[in-house]
Amino acid sequence: MSDLTDKELLDELKKRFEQKLRSIEEVQELNNELKKVNKKLEDSEALKSHFISNITNEIVNPFASILALSKNILSVKKENWKKVFSMVSLIYSEAFNLDFQLKNIFVAAKVEAGEIFPEILNVDIKHLIESVIESFKHESKKKKLKVNLNFNIPTEYDKPFFFKTDPEKLRLILSNLISNAVNFSFDDEKIIIETCIDNGSLVISVQDFGTGISFDNQKIIFDRFKRLDSGINSIHRGHGLGLSINKALLDVLDGSINIQSEIGKGTNFTISIPENKSQVSGFAFDGNDLFFDDDQEFNNNPETF
Repeated sequence: MSDLTDKELLDELKKRFEQKLRSIEEVQELNNELKKVNKKLEDSEALKSHFISNITNEIVNPFASILALSKNILSVKKENWKKVFSMVSLIYSEAFNLDFQLKNIFVAAKVEAGEIFPEILNVDIKHLIESVIESFKHESKKKKLKVNLNFNIPTEYDKPFFFKTDPEKLRLILSNLISNAVNFSFDDEKIIIETCIDNGSLVISVQDFGTGISFDNQKIIFDRFKRLDSGINSIHRGHGLGLSINKALLDVLDGSINIQSEIGKGTNFTISIPENKSQVSGFAFDGNDLFFDDDQEFNNNPETF
């Protein structure tokens, strides 16, 4: 075998050098991928820890309160029966919040499992919004909050306005927004809910005049893998799982959510949901699985139900 010429030697060295560079680049790419996987694992662990913490605060504590209050009611003497009313009020408040948090947790599980789909019906929007407001009446009353609904959707002869969307998901989205508004409002303030139709989409805004959300937190508030300032979360319920659930539900409905907020001056969340174009025959009034079959009599006079 003849010796390599200088040119052939240089070519061979260049070829091996290029192969070495490619190998280094591949190793760097693998390292970067491993870092991303590591980061996702860290986020997942953080989410799990945060989730367990929330479970303790939002589920275990209310259960303990309900049990303790119920036990106290059993020991109240007849002459002190008035004490029962205040304890029953507390039981209701704890049970309401527990039920609300469980609904979010169950939906979060469905989202993670990829088992959440839109179930479209003709929804009486005003009735549904008023029903959600009514469900938070007890909570808002404790802080002396006034909830004003400005329903800016004209209807003919005071007939209900029906919009094709998923009533159960819309109800939970609104519940999360109103819950946050109540929790973060200052006492003796008001919450303003505005509703309109814009280019065929249902637009609902929920505005409070409370603590507000910092600009940095506004960037991560809908990310279930992030948590807000723990000091805020430890004082108030809200701004946790609920907003990430809202984002996931709005994605299912092809909708969007925006936020405007200023520290100390309050927050305004605005959701926009396009009307679903599919043919549906069912009706819903308050988002609590109360459905009616479509028939000629109902179409002519929905209020007869």
